Parts: sequence; C-alpha cells; structure tokens
Amino acid sequence: MKIEETFSLLDIKLSKAPKPVGSYVAYKIIGKSVYISGQISIKPDGNIIKGKVGKDLTLEQGQNAAYYCCLNILSQLKSACNNDLNRVKNCIKLTGFVNSTNDFTDQAKVINPASELLVKLFKEKGMHARAAVSVNSLPLGATVEIESIFEVN
Repeated sequence: MKIEETFSLLDIKLSKAPKPVGSYVAYKIIGKSVYISGQISIKPDGNIIKGKVGKDLTLEQGQNAAYYCCLNILSQLKSACNNDLNRVKNCIKLTGFVNSTNDFTDQAKVINPASELLVKLFKEKGMHARAAVSVNSLPLGATVEIESIFEVN
C-alpha cells in the first residue's frame, strides 16, 4: 500500500512544512539519512500548543502536542523526499523534549503518540529508537519538541 493511501485511511492531512524559527535548516540530508530539526507543537492553523505539562496542561494535552510535532516531522520529511514518502526506508530515532514540571515523570507517555503514528504509517519501518526528556522551557513556549532521523532510498 502506498503511504498516501495509509494517510487517507487514517484521515491524516499534512500541512505545509513549518519554516525554521532560527538560524538553522529544517532538515539536512547526508547520504541516505535525513536529520529533521526539532519540530515544535504547531497546529495546522499556525497556533502553537504552549504550556508546561503537569502545571498548565494535562498528560493528554501533552500527547496531543506530540502528535502535532509528528505531523510537522512528516511534513518536513515529505519535503526532504521531494513529496514522495514512499522513499522512507526506516525511522531511526526520535528525541522528544517535554516542557514539564519538576515532578512530572511521564515524558515517555507524552511522546508515545508520535511513535505510534509513525508505526501506523510505516509499519516495521516506523519502529525506532527514542529518548524522551523533560526540559524547563522550549522555543516560543511550546509544550513539546521532537527531532528525528530517517533513512531514505
């Protein structure tokens, strides 16, 4: 099944890849690897999901933020692959950063929706190594930021 068919079945529509908010590139291709810069929790309407999980936001709201980060990763990846996500050979790694309180310990649960979405879309090719860490703050007040590495053909 083509990846576009899977997107359609899951009723997922990708927005245009967000522009970097600093002095860096959105992705870098080296050989067959695509390194995608950290994508923050920007919704398709351009609004950023902001706040600290455990204070301003619930676990579920943090998970929603991670899901939007993953959609932005996919938009960047699609751009890197000249609009052909069928070129994706493997998701290698995700690193998730969660803006959370000092006593919040469910960072892994916050990032899970991003990991689960990649597996739904790419099946075994979507399985990846991962880290999920807590941070005191993120750019523009975002709730979640996720960076990623993919292998492409």
